[in-house]
Amino acid sequence: MAADLINQKEIVPENYKLLISEETIQKRIVEMGSEIYNDFKDDKPILIGVLNGGFIFLADLIRNINIDLEIDFIRISSYGDARESTGHIKVLKPLSADITDRPVIVVEDIVDSGLSIEFLENMLSAFNPKILKFATLLNKPSKNQIDIPLDYIGFDIEDKYVVGYGLDDTQFKRNLRSIYHVE
Repeated sequence: MAADLINQKEIVPENYKLLISEETIQKRIVEMGSEIYNDFKDDKPILIGVLNGGFIFLADLIRNINIDLEIDFIRISSYGDARESTGHIKVLKPLSADITDRPVIVVEDIVDSGLSIEFLENMLSAFNPKILKFATLLNKPSKNQIDIPLDYIGFDIEDKYVVGYGLDDTQFKRNLRSIYHVE
């Protein structure tokens, strides 16, 4: 079934309000892919997707970066099934790839407090990557507690609970093609 024929209205609750459309997301991802290409066209970076939320963004992003690259995944948890971070971060799936002396881009779905980014920066820096950059689809500047530079930002958004396009509501709704805020 073609993507444009799929109607997701039946799985979008009434209290979900459209924040960023699928078309707007895809347009920005093309732009981000171009930015990464320009920064890494003479290298072969490894992109590390942060599971679970970042997998859809990573998949679309790598298809818009016209260079050889490698991917790996890491899974950390600071939310559990809650809507707010606990502040305690656990590694649930470590990296498989060796990132020593490699250019690395960590691909995250959303940055709230910045504590997860700080945790990943500290952990991954210990492996001595050639360069370590961060890409996020969504950033909530008003919630950032840590001043960690984000190298590639899809969208700055207000402090609202958002779902869709990989972001979950108690592990559901990741398959929504657009991003919604929950009222």
